[in-house]
Amino acid sequence: MVPAWLWLLCLSVPQVTLETEEGRVLWGPQLVLVHVKDENDQVPHFSQAIYRVHLSQGTRPGIPFLFLEASDGDEPGTANSDLRFHILNQAPAQPSPDMFQLEPRLGALALSPKGSTSLDQALEGPYQLLVQVKDMGDQASGHQATAIVDVSVVESTWLPLDPVHLAENLKVPYPHQIAQVHWSGGNVHYHLESQPPGPFDVDAEGKLYVTRELDREAQAEYLLLVWAQNTRGEDYTEALQLQVVVMDENDNAPLCPSPGASINIPELSSPGTEVTRLLAEDLDAPGSPNSHVVYRLLSPEPEEGTEGSSFELDSTSGSVTLGPRPLHAGQNFLIQVLAVDLGGAEGGLSSTCEVAVTITDINDHAPEFITSQIEPISLPEDSKPGTLVATLMATDADLEPAFRLMDFAIEAGNMDGTFGLDWEPDSGHVQLRLLRNLSYEAAPSHKLVVVVRSVAELVGPNPGPGATATVTLLVERVVPPPKLDQESYEASVPVSTPAGSLLLTIQPSDPMSGPLRFSLVNDSEGWLCIKEVSGEVHTARPLQGARPGDRYTVLVEAQDAGEPTLNTSATLVIHFLKAPSAPTLTPVPSRHLCTPRQNHGVVVSGPSEDPDQTNGDSPYSFALGPNPTVQRDWRLQALNGSHAYLTLALHWVEPGEHVIPVVVSRNGRMWQLQVRVIVCRCNMERQCMRKVGRMKGMPTKLSAVGILVGTLTAIGIFLILIFTHLTLARKKDLDQPVDSVPLKAAI
Repeated sequence: MVPAWLWLLCLSVPQVTLETEEGRVLWGPQLVLVHVKDENDQVPHFSQAIYRVHLSQGTRPGIPFLFLEASDGDEPGTANSDLRFHILNQAPAQPSPDMFQLEPRLGALALSPKGSTSLDQALEGPYQLLVQVKDMGDQASGHQATAIVDVSVVESTWLPLDPVHLAENLKVPYPHQIAQVHWSGGNVHYHLESQPPGPFDVDAEGKLYVTRELDREAQAEYLLLVWAQNTRGEDYTEALQLQVVVMDENDNAPLCPSPGASINIPELSSPGTEVTRLLAEDLDAPGSPNSHVVYRLLSPEPEEGTEGSSFELDSTSGSVTLGPRPLHAGQNFLIQVLAVDLGGAEGGLSSTCEVAVTITDINDHAPEFITSQIEPISLPEDSKPGTLVATLMATDADLEPAFRLMDFAIEAGNMDGTFGLDWEPDSGHVQLRLLRNLSYEAAPSHKLVVVVRSVAELVGPNPGPGATATVTLLVERVVPPPKLDQESYEASVPVSTPAGSLLLTIQPSDPMSGPLRFSLVNDSEGWLCIKEVSGEVHTARPLQGARPGDRYTVLVEAQDAGEPTLNTSATLVIHFLKAPSAPTLTPVPSRHLCTPRQNHGVVVSGPSEDPDQTNGDSPYSFALGPNPTVQRDWRLQALNGSHAYLTLALHWVEPGEHVIPVVVSRNGRMWQLQVRVIVCRCNMERQCMRKVGRMKGMPTKLSAVGILVGTLTAIGIFLILIFTHLTLARKKDLDQPVDSVPLKAAI
């Protein structure tokens, strides 16, 4: 709805067109906003002519107990509607004329400080206040209205509360009322707080409730604070306190102590030794029967046919002690004790407590060797110091690792210190090792006595002496290994040396010694090979990748043919040299070779010029390269001392260009020739069939299409001329007289 002071007018004007200097302007209906200025023509009025309120004794001064309401019809937010409240008169005026105060802007009525101190001496009957509301704010002018406020002073009912005792786990409908408060004054709201926070509430009538079951073990007491407040949450007076005590019930079983780690009891401990003391905690009220706990041993129970038990229990103190039955190291027990409250009476709650007990070891056993007599051991006299002679094993019946530590010593048979012992303290293994060289002539055998003792001191009855073991060692006479004629070998070869070339021969130093078997080690490139019996070292393949100036080292091993364990070795160093100048080798191929194979080949000739040749009459020799594929696919036959004939060895070889390595040698010098041969399919005349391109002068596809289109165009034009001629001739016949047209013969 539009306010009375704001109007929106719509002026209905016919649409016209006005001519101006700037051009044409259209004029039509227009909206006009009209603002009506407010005047102070409205009188304020109270929401009620008479207000009646009860005022309780003990109300704090300055705390409003009534809020006056008034309204003004003038424009909001202006001085015309700015209202102020005042007290015009108080009756009776005793004991003080200004016992009340009124907040001018809010209309909040409260006791004045003077009225608060003298309210108890007030006359019987209500106070009547004449109150005024005026607009125009604090200005003297303005409209005004009055109302009457009757204030009845009543006796305070805000009285202290007695403590409340509530049983925990109370089975009643919730929320459950536990107390009632009342503020005798009017316009009151109640507010409650619990210390510590708890399940309590208060309603508008001042009834206090508990909203759920209480748990004494969680909280035994609560302090509730209740305030009487006005609508702004201001306290009329001091808060009332209500103490809530939660009564105990036997709702908690005894709590066993945390299991913790296993309790260790040394073996052979005397009966009566305390193992542990159980102290089960009951959260019910201390000192009450609900928290009186007694104990009963559940396990372990005495075994049938045995005297006494392993453990005993004091039912009052919960002390667990060792019984008369002996215990042994390594035994593990789980002691179960029943803890019952109510002093063990019927209906008491109980819990089963568990205690893990381990019987620990003491060092009451001496170590012993598993074998006290070691079978005779043979050892070559050339065995190096550090050689393992024998491994002895000892055991200890104790369980504790610290008690199983052993100490070993050679008690007899080692006067010159030829032998020694090596062991780990926490291991039962001891190694007998050689410390000095043996001599068959000096001592062909040795008899050693080794003793073992416990590192820790032995306790208990009859621990026993240390145990011993006897080791017998037989010394073997040693035959010397084979020896080569050199400690190391060297050879120099050109990098162009072909496969199969002899480099050198490895020989024993004593020709009269037994036969040897030779082998190569570390020939990573696979360039070399050695004959097992003769010791001849050859090149196994071309020295591809070798560069002049490089060295290549391998290891030559020689074994005695009759005794393979007797062996020796020597290094072989190959020095690579620059390849010597090669003669000019001129291949004389045929134009091609046919596949499938036909009876023709390529002629390879000897050198046309040899700069290093000193004997021109020596013949050349020809051979295929060492590549297995080349030797499979091709065949090379000597024609004479200067030429060879190259043909296909297989019936079919893949067509294409092939490069065949040919090794040419003369007077101990070798060179490699790369022969290039074209293999192709052939016709009947052994001519190579090859793919050809377009012949010169032949039309292309594009030109052929052009010729075809031109031909068709010419034929079309010719046909058009014929049809045109026929049409004209027919028209000429139609234009002749009818009688000039010959009659058709009747049929």
